[in-house]
Amino acid sequence: MQSRNSRLNSSALRGAVDLAAVKAAGEAAQKAEQTRAERARQAAAGEAPTLADYPLVLDVTEDTFESEVVQRSAEVPVVVDFWAEWCGPCKQLSPILERLAEEYAGRIVLAKIDVDANPLIAQQFGIQGIPAVMAVVAGQLVPLFQGAENESNVRKVLDQLIAVAEQRFGIVGGAAGGAPAEEAPRVPADPALEAAHEALDRGDLGGAVQAYQNVLSDRPGHVEAKLGLAQAQLLQRVEQLDPQQVRTDAAADPKDVPAQLRAADLDLVGGHVEDAFGRLVGTVAKTFGDDRDAARLRLLELFEVIGPEDPRTVAARQALARVLF
Repeated sequence: MQSRNSRLNSSALRGAVDLAAVKAAGEAAQKAEQTRAERARQAAAGEAPTLADYPLVLDVTEDTFESEVVQRSAEVPVVVDFWAEWCGPCKQLSPILERLAEEYAGRIVLAKIDVDANPLIAQQFGIQGIPAVMAVVAGQLVPLFQGAENESNVRKVLDQLIAVAEQRFGIVGGAAGGAPAEEAPRVPADPALEAAHEALDRGDLGGAVQAYQNVLSDRPGHVEAKLGLAQAQLLQRVEQLDPQQVRTDAAADPKDVPAQLRAADLDLVGGHVEDAFGRLVGTVAKTFGDDRDAARLRLLELFEVIGPEDPRTVAARQALARVLF
């Protein structure tokens, strides 16, 4: 029987993988903070713009992204709608977002980005499919959802976004110096998602997996649920592993696909993201048939844990494409 110390403890591992899988862009956050300070100075001097000076829905390009999204996010949550003219679901979702942006009257700004005209922004955000909706708050990226959603669900997401902006960053929508915006309604957290998070926190990995799957059955594009499910499944896989034995098996036979999968899981929860991705890309390159497919699918699962916008995921996707094609 293996000692307790030879096995991985899931509660200790949860801190090694970022559930949100979205890290603040340091430079963007700094610029947003600088803009916020400048707006405060303007307000003190009576120079701040009024709400009427701010369009609520705007088309953003690669040239205007920094000023219209990053810097403006210091004052108001900026919801980013990634769309394209040929995208049918985009034509269903975009009018909902535009209507709600007008209705919220300055508590959010909607930035529309045509992915065909602005491929660099789409690449930097790791957009894999559209419509995709994200937000930028104080220079930080906040994934919201992917795919078309009905107005009720979109409204709930926006209410929660505004609450987060107020509570975490002290940002209340509406231009500085204008009439104070009505406080956003405080809606309760999503009960199904909270149940999943709580199960994960107490180490009930099976319960967490089921709870996240319940959320996704109703909202298949829910970004946070997808990330949570990927993390819970990863922790399930490594919970009973003997790390020393896994490393020994993987080193002994680089073509032993199950051994490489286990080692890649351990790499990831240990924070060695590039090692995990590189191991699986190398396994895909060396194998064929079912073995290759198993390695490829595991790599895609680990992409979900880290997040599609992470530069390491982007680089690994490119490496995977090279060995596959």
